[in-house]
Amino acid sequence: MKYLFIAIAFITSSVFAQSDAKSEKILDNMSKEIKAMKSFYVEFTMNVKNSATGENSNQEGFGYVKGEKYYAALGENVLISNGMKNWTVVKEEKVVYQSDVDYEDEESMNPKKLMTIWEDGFKSKYIKSTTMNGKNVHQINLYPTNPAEVNYHTITLYIGVDSEDLQKAIMKTKDGSTMTYTIKKFEKNKSVPDSKFVYNPQKFPGYQLIRD
Repeated sequence: MKYLFIAIAFITSSVFAQSDAKSEKILDNMSKEIKAMKSFYVEFTMNVKNSATGENSNQEGFGYVKGEKYYAALGENVLISNGMKNWTVVKEEKVVYQSDVDYEDEESMNPKKLMTIWEDGFKSKYIKSTTMNGKNVHQINLYPTNPAEVNYHTITLYIGVDSEDLQKAIMKTKDGSTMTYTIKKFEKNKSVPDSKFVYNPQKFPGYQLIRD
């Protein structure tokens, strides 16, 4: 379940302390475009590798975002929010955890952060222009401004030169894990009903609802 939260934190006034001008401009342009969207839909894959533990796993994920509302899934787990309430569906336990949205919680998770993670708490550095899957991309590294407070040390972003969309992100953690998120599909202003962002118990029969 922890990887769902890490992924979503990865899948919403820009601050680029000590960042170089080139990386700052690219990230700022991408943030402005995302914030101008009424909604979006994203599909991604997540690979986790750790040579020390032998882990090498893959999961599929997706997310819908509409303003402050979202619906996101990674593997068998789901996060739902209507902007007032959050629901975390843990299918392995057949449990749903409900809580109030806390906008002042800096560690709160939502899919919008997947596309704008760089905005706060990072300095950025432009590494190079390269190619990936036949596309020209910018490679930009992010470094936490308060490294003692997080469990990772570097995030590498690959951003399309022409599309200015995030193509891939790689997070390297302090315990030796490497988590690679590859964007498979990104649809801007996708039509989605508000009912998508409300927990429906009929879709999860037999699940226990635990209110915080």
